[in-house]
Amino acid sequence: MKNIRQSNVNTHKDAWVEINLESLAENIIEIKKGIPSGKKMLGIVKADAYGHGSQMIAQTMLASGVDMFGVSSVDEGLDLRNVKIKAPILVVGAIPVWAVETAATNDIAFSVFNEEHLTACKDVYERTGIKPKVHVKLDTGMNRIGVRAEEGVNYIEKVRKADYLRFEGVFTHLAAAEEPDEAQKQIDKWNSVIENIDTNGLLIHIQNTAATFAYDIKSNMVRVGISIYGLYPDLPPKYNYKPKLKQVMGLKGRITNIHNIYPGEGVSYAHTFIADKPTRVATIPIGYADGVSRGLSNKIYGMINGKKIKQIGNITMDQMMFDLGDIKANVGDVITLLDERNLTLDSWAEILHTINYELTCRLKVRLPRVYVR
Repeated sequence: MKNIRQSNVNTHKDAWVEINLESLAENIIEIKKGIPSGKKMLGIVKADAYGHGSQMIAQTMLASGVDMFGVSSVDEGLDLRNVKIKAPILVVGAIPVWAVETAATNDIAFSVFNEEHLTACKDVYERTGIKPKVHVKLDTGMNRIGVRAEEGVNYIEKVRKADYLRFEGVFTHLAAAEEPDEAQKQIDKWNSVIENIDTNGLLIHIQNTAATFAYDIKSNMVRVGISIYGLYPDLPPKYNYKPKLKQVMGLKGRITNIHNIYPGEGVSYAHTFIADKPTRVATIPIGYADGVSRGLSNKIYGMINGKKIKQIGNITMDQMMFDLGDIKANVGDVITLLDERNLTLDSWAEILHTINYELTCRLKVRLPRVYVR
């Protein structure tokens, strides 16, 4: 197994996030099996690729069939350009007007949905001679950003006639792809626009990850995010296909201390765990400041030597403890907190009543990332 460490992180720590590039590639190949031939695939790499490290995984994604990248800001697009990624990039969120020139000069497309955006594009073209690349963002019911669907046709025609920009696409975002009735309301609004414009030469995209698996919608590109990383979004009761995925992200830490405690002794702040028998306690240097929620305290497990061990006591800022039971272990041995089979992000999300997306993003704070195949 080959380990590759990023050069721009501090690795002087006995804990790390492990990213399996082979699993990443296999997930993309599996997902593409269900995408109609001819439809492009935009891979969402916002939030530093959901905590996986966009700069390091981008080449694997391209080699596996991703056509384009979606980011949330111009800065995220620049992160990819800075490592010589030449593939098309789209900022799917809103950008400030003062960032239009930076986007244009770095060949980064972005969303437009108001008059200020068009004025800024014109100003940049007149000043630099560069035509900004844009996708019109429609608001069909998410009520976050975008031009309202009923105003969409007129706005799109205005964009099409603007000779100071490059009009590349139209898109919207589903608020509840897992709810067929709600999704259909947005699809109907989408169709009311798309069926009344000239789509020739444009990228037309509405399907997020869940919608890619569940619905046949008029489009020529899909936007896939969380499932590239081996995790499923909420899906409706009926869907077209569900690819076999492998969780790409793992989490590991080396034991820094082992000691014995006796019945009646507590572990960690507030003694939320009290031993009822002699207990061997192992400590690893991972805590809530590394992205492992304190709400998981006394509720999760680790793996060592192929056996599960329970996490005990409150998770602290920088450390957490485990009950080793009768397992033979030494300082320096590795405890696995997350893997693709037994210790999943979905299990943590269920405990915390949140979504797996949030948890992958949390683990980017302090932990170095190690890339393996």
